[in-house]
Amino acid sequence: MNIAIDTSPLNSGHKVRGVGKYTKLLIESLKKYESQHSYTLIERGQKVPNNVDLVHYPYFDPFFLTLPLITAKPTVITVHDLIPLVFPDKFPRGLRGELKWNIQRLALRNAKKIITDSQNSKRDIVKIVGTPERKISVVHLAPDPAIIAGSAKSSKPERFFIYVGDLNWNKNIHGLLEGFSRVQTGIKLMIVGQAFLNKNLSEAIAVREYVIKLGIDDRVRFFGYVSDEKLGVLYASSLGCMLPSFYEGFGLPVLEAMACGTPVIVSHGSSLDEIAGPAFRVDPANPDTITDACTKLANVSRQERSTIVEKGRVWSAEFTWEKVAQNTVRVYESCI
Repeated sequence: MNIAIDTSPLNSGHKVRGVGKYTKLLIESLKKYESQHSYTLIERGQKVPNNVDLVHYPYFDPFFLTLPLITAKPTVITVHDLIPLVFPDKFPRGLRGELKWNIQRLALRNAKKIITDSQNSKRDIVKIVGTPERKISVVHLAPDPAIIAGSAKSSKPERFFIYVGDLNWNKNIHGLLEGFSRVQTGIKLMIVGQAFLNKNLSEAIAVREYVIKLGIDDRVRFFGYVSDEKLGVLYASSLGCMLPSFYEGFGLPVLEAMACGTPVIVSHGSSLDEIAGPAFRVDPANPDTITDACTKLANVSRQERSTIVEKGRVWSAEFTWEKVAQNTVRVYESCI
């Protein structure tokens, strides 16, 4: 079988974001583990070669025209989540966004198969798009091996927690900061995410102002983009990784951190109940629970920490890019 894969996310601002990394690692893994098939790389708008059997679009955004409405070949579309549609009051779409969503929804309904990251996202797609369950396959993501390799260059945990991700509403950044602000002094917070450095972005400005209001500006450090190796070192050097989100479609930093030997703090609910395994659970609406989890992790014995770390490594080892490739090819084969 010859599968065309849209590589547009590799040639845009998404290259170093989640969808770009997903596209890159998916292509590499398919070629490495599923080489019995052929893979043709195309870009959005490019004519699909006649010898292609189906087309995989690995990027979907409900408010941007990322999908063609009419295709000559069967299509597989990856939908990582529908969070902006689950919480429309938090993600206003406007008239243009509404129009584009209606077009994108038609493209989704015309797809032969949809791949999504979690059972939680699958339920959202069924409810919001109206796609039959039989057309949706869950393919769990996996940590980037380059990040795991980078973690080997760390020595021992330092006195800081780490957050990796964006600053959208669902990430609960203000709750995270409030919870952290009550943690004992001497412990810092490293925030990794390009959006936090955008001086023209109102959400980023609001986060920095809140840090100052809480009186923790000397304890919080913002990073922009960091290399995979550096991210692995940061994970492995931290006391713990925090992801107390209101809602997630998957939550890849959870598995990345565990694979790097780092304890994890997550919220109850959404996809995190599905993929976070032995992580510490908190109530995202109650910052005190975030404080308590951080305090516990900062003060566990060496033996207890080793037990936590080992459970995380064992759990995260179940999520591999070999499995991603195998399960993705099963979806391809079911289309023909």
